[in-house]
Order: sequence, then structure tokens, then C-alpha cells
Amino acid sequence: MTNVSTNRAVHAAAPPRQARQVLLSSLLGTTIEYYEFFVYGIAASLVFGKLFFPSFDPLMGTLLSLATFGVGFVARPVGGLIFGHFGDRLGRKRMLVTSLLMMGTATFAIGALPSYAAIGVWAPILLVLARIVQGISLGGEYSGAVLMSVEHAGAKRRGLFGSIVGTGSGWGLLLANLAFLLVSQLDDAAFLAWGWRIPFLFSAVLVVIGLVIRIQLDESPEFTAVRASDSVHRFPLAVIARGHWRQVLLIAAGMISAGVVFYVSTVFSLAYGQQELGLSRSLMLTLVLFANVILIVGMPCFGWLSDRIGRRTIFTVSLVALIPAPFAWFLLLNTAQPALMILGFVVLFVPFVANFGIMPAYFAEMFPADVRFAGVAVSNTLGQVLGSSTAPLIAAALLSSYQSWTAVALYMALAGLISLTAAIVLQIRAADTRF
Repeated sequence: MTNVSTNRAVHAAAPPRQARQVLLSSLLGTTIEYYEFFVYGIAASLVFGKLFFPSFDPLMGTLLSLATFGVGFVARPVGGLIFGHFGDRLGRKRMLVTSLLMMGTATFAIGALPSYAAIGVWAPILLVLARIVQGISLGGEYSGAVLMSVEHAGAKRRGLFGSIVGTGSGWGLLLANLAFLLVSQLDDAAFLAWGWRIPFLFSAVLVVIGLVIRIQLDESPEFTAVRASDSVHRFPLAVIARGHWRQVLLIAAGMISAGVVFYVSTVFSLAYGQQELGLSRSLMLTLVLFANVILIVGMPCFGWLSDRIGRRTIFTVSLVALIPAPFAWFLLLNTAQPALMILGFVVLFVPFVANFGIMPAYFAEMFPADVRFAGVAVSNTLGQVLGSSTAPLIAAALLSSYQSWTAVALYMALAGLISLTAAIVLQIRAADTRF
């Protein structure tokens, strides 16, 4: 096990210029990864049911399409295990370069993939395989990018740095929605024929830029110190399994609410708005864009605040608010009045942003440096499977079964209750430590 003095010796921040460079590069890389991951989610909601599952009725085609979206989340724990193991053995930097390259290759391949009409059943099979690669990649990307930034930050800026990198999910979804908003201006025939492919193919440009920047980064000072002290574990996952499995399970459960809220509101809502409310694709994409502005602006604010008042209070209060918020969101969304729909996203996203914004630093503080990548990666990917992976699919199935948004809102509220319970137990077990 790691010597305690070793962990304490590396608390100093990296030089400010180096820390800022790592922060910006981690944010850019995470943005690219999430852009590529989210263009799939948007396409799954709008396009893939028609192109890859055309033999089913529209609702069933959408359900199958959203099921392939969930496959990426099922693959994320595999990525978490792989990247977590090597991230604590070989370093954060190498894993970040590898994950970005994998994601870019898979996303470009999807953009070039023939439809069911061209190659039959091979089309959905290849689609699922590419989605699996995307999931494995993102399983290591988020954890590595967060740790690179948090471990370069000083003791008073970990919440801020982690939250800024966390906005990469918002920037990625913002870019993905902008890309689809632009191609949505095409007529339906052109959009289905080739327009939807442009956001996928464009990712190749972003990946090249991201790789050039990441290759130039310095390794995390905390991992460098662990390696210098000969504290690198041969099997870091085994150390996690023996000594930190409770933290892993509680953190994963604590993430369920954020995952459900985010993916129901940004993926399921696209289909819900069009099919149930008769709203245009452009309006729904615009609303999701607005929600991501809240995320991008709000996360650093709450991250900064957590550096001053601690993370436990923010995490708990935000989960309490996320239990009733889905009901207000649906009520305002169902008015079909743009101003009230915007208000609904504000009501839902403010507590979500508070919750999600402090996760990077808060959860990183639960593990020592020698097994931090493995601990964060496994916790994060397991939480994504439990909360995010099937959220759009479950929401669509509940709506189909009960013909009412209330069932979906109850599902979101239950997720909040589960996460709140896990957060309380986690806080009982662990103090709000500063690693």
C-alpha cells in the first residue's frame, strides 16, 4: 500500500502556466470526446431508427436505436477497467492520447457506415461495434482528463479545475447540437441521405487538433511522485477491490440521478418533443442548447464554491432538489410555450449542474494517488451504467407503457432518492478530505 507521507508530499500545485495548459488541453480533449459520443445520441433519437431499423414501426425503431445508444454505456466499465489499470501503471497522459484516438476512429467510421438498405443486417451490427469502441474510449477519457487537471491544481483550486474539465460534456453536447441544428436546415430527404453524416465526419478534424495538444502535455505531478517513490501497483484494480470497494459502489450510486436527469432531458426529450408535443426538431435542439449553456456557466461557479464551503453540502442539497424538479420540468415542457419550456430547463438544470459540477474533485478525493485513476474510472463508469446507459430507453418505454409523462418523472425522482441515500451513507463513512 502507498505510504501516507508520499501522498501528502505531492499536494503542491504544478507551476501555474503548466497547470493552465493541462486544464485547457483536458477541457478540449473531453469536449471532443463528448461531442463524438453525443452526436451518436442525437442521431439515435432522430435518424438511426429510420436508417438502421427500417423494418419496425417508428416507435419501436426509436426504441431499438436508443438501445444501441445504451450499448456505449455498457462498454464504458470495460474501458474504465482497462484505462484505470494502465492509468495507474503507465500514467495519465498515455491513456488520454489512446482514448482520444479510439473515439475519433469509431466516430468517423459511423459517419461512413452504409445504411440497412445498402448492406442489410450488417449495418446495425457494425453500428453497435463502433458504439462499443466509443464506450470503451469514454470509459477512460473522463477520469483521466479530470485527474490530470485536479492533480495539477493547488489545494484551493481542485473544485474549480475539476468542474471546468467537467464542462467538456456540456461543450461537447453544445457542439453536437449545433452541428445537427445546422444540418437540420436541409430538407428531410437530404438530411436522411447524407446530412446526418457531416457531424460524424467532422470529428476527424477535432481529433487531430486534440492529439497534437495532448502529446505535448507533462505527466501528472502526483503520478510522477508515486512512480518516483516506487509505489506503483502491479494490479491497482486488485487494490481497489480489496480496500475501496465500498467507496466505488456508493460513488456509483451517487451518480445515478445526474446521469438519468441529463440523458432524459437531452436525448429522450428530443423524441418526446417531436412525437408527443408536435414540436419541431429545431426547437427541441435549441432548448437543449440553452440547457447546456446553463451547464457550461454553472459548473465552474459551483466548483469554485465547493473550494470554499466544501463539497458535501452542495452535493447533498442538489440531490434533494433533483427529486421534485422533474415534475416541474415536464409541466413546463408540456405547455409547448418556448419561454415556459426554457424555465423548465432552468428548474431542472440548476440543481443538476450543482451536483455534477463538484463530482470530479469530490470523488477524486475519495482515493489515494496510487489507485486514483482506477478508483475514479471504475466508480464513474459503473455509475454511468446504472444511471445514464438506459435512461433514454427506460423513459421511452415508460411513456409507451403508461402513455403519461408522470411515469418518467417518477423514474427521475426515484433516481434522485437513490443517489441521495448513497450520498448520505458516503458522508457518514468518509470525511470531506483534501488529498
